[in-house]
Amino acid sequence: MTKRPSVIVIGSGHNGMVCSNYLAMAGYQVDVMEAKESLGGAAGVFEFAKDFRAPGLVNAAYGLNRKIYKDLKLSPQSEKAPKKIDCVALDVKGEHLILTSDGVSGHKISETDIGAYKKFKKEFTSYAKALDPLMTDRPPRLKNMDRKDKKTLARLGWNLRFGLGTDSMREFLRVGGINIYDVLNEYFDSRHLKAALAVDAVMGQHMGPRTPNTVLTYIHRVWAQTHATSELSTGKDILQALYNSADSAGVRFRPNSRVRRVLVEQGRATGVLLESGEEVSASIVVSNADVKTTFLELVGAQNLDAMFCHRIDNIRCEGNVTKIFFAVRALPQFRNLDQKNLRHRLLIAPNQRYVEHAFNHSKYGECSENPVLEITVPSLADPTLAPSGFHVVSVSATYTPRAPKQGWDNLRTVFLGNVLSTIEQYAPGFSENVEASKLLTPADIGVNYNNVGGHWHHGELSLDQSFMMRPVFGASQYDTPIEGLFLCGAGTHPGGGITGVPGHNAANRILEFGGRV
Repeated sequence: MTKRPSVIVIGSGHNGMVCSNYLAMAGYQVDVMEAKESLGGAAGVFEFAKDFRAPGLVNAAYGLNRKIYKDLKLSPQSEKAPKKIDCVALDVKGEHLILTSDGVSGHKISETDIGAYKKFKKEFTSYAKALDPLMTDRPPRLKNMDRKDKKTLARLGWNLRFGLGTDSMREFLRVGGINIYDVLNEYFDSRHLKAALAVDAVMGQHMGPRTPNTVLTYIHRVWAQTHATSELSTGKDILQALYNSADSAGVRFRPNSRVRRVLVEQGRATGVLLESGEEVSASIVVSNADVKTTFLELVGAQNLDAMFCHRIDNIRCEGNVTKIFFAVRALPQFRNLDQKNLRHRLLIAPNQRYVEHAFNHSKYGECSENPVLEITVPSLADPTLAPSGFHVVSVSATYTPRAPKQGWDNLRTVFLGNVLSTIEQYAPGFSENVEASKLLTPADIGVNYNNVGGHWHHGELSLDQSFMMRPVFGASQYDTPIEGLFLCGAGTHPGGGITGVPGHNAANRILEFGGRV
């Protein structure tokens, strides 16, 4: 009887779970090493105050890719059918906008902008779909291409030329590398609508609306949303479904097993050394950790080429989103907003200039005095997060540098006050209902989730850090200079979010490398 190839996956985040699922289903023996006591990585639920639990760092706008949902035969975890998450762009006077996948409505929105929005969403959805050949497979090399690389490029070219058509292809090539600020000004008159769309392009990035490449980051987001399954409604549901599938496939999870080092012998990964001193051997090691941690800490520069280490060290991965969780006695009362809309994603960003000014502060190591806020009430979808009658409000606040000039010890209380005062302008009385709060700065995120820089995506999604350049030349197809060591985290193509696509693509690459059992 042939012995099954053994695999160690470092980290039990959703990408690690997706990758381990595919490998176990292909016949590999898979062990997942997780540093924490609980599984799930940054998407895992944790208690932030007595009897109140936070839904991890999951962004409400993303969902697991539907191909992965079908491939792994995942099952819905909630009894109630999940409801589609729309976006509510809040207005201080109560003249809110509601943005859906194909329409916009609200006070003082013109028929011209309503029509322009439909055209805009249709056009950018077509751009996102045209990139399909690049997204759910390893990105093609531009040098020493093999047959698969050439096939991917050919499919991409076909999609751009014939899928989009001549006019749309030319428009895609025109806008693909420029900033979202100028493109939105070409389409719309409403400052409020433009700001809501601009936030989708920059949230989680060290970029403002005027930064080049923000059209690309917006297309990334549209692609993720377009291909997301509607069967799993929360990050908790996604993790539970992935865990159940992995457990059924024979994946063994080992919590409280922090990896100290990847063992390397003669240029090949042979296993891992745990903090406990235990050595675990494996044929293949897959890292779901961020790229800098993987190479510079776990592998070590002594096992790598100096130029490669230099490229890794230069990856831009400074986070600038702070997560705040509030335990509240009652649902927030936003001016002129129906309570049913609290199930959606709420944005505070009055105009593009507001967003750009917020970004300007972070350039100089300062926290925004008027932050851009993304607000959700996750306890409405998952009542287990709070005691009966209470709720959890989750806020993503940008822009906040990882290491501000004044230091977070001096700024925590000040910035929390800025966030509360900003929410109060839209929901008077909100502060009075706050029982407890938890603030996670980018520095906290880096420490709590072993993520150098505390960046949501383990690295900027700028053009020079995307596709066949992600994370760097020499490690852009999930394999690495160390034979038998692979990457599957958000720092790889196509990037962050809870899509699970990096884990899917990495598994396919490993199966190509080792063959199916």
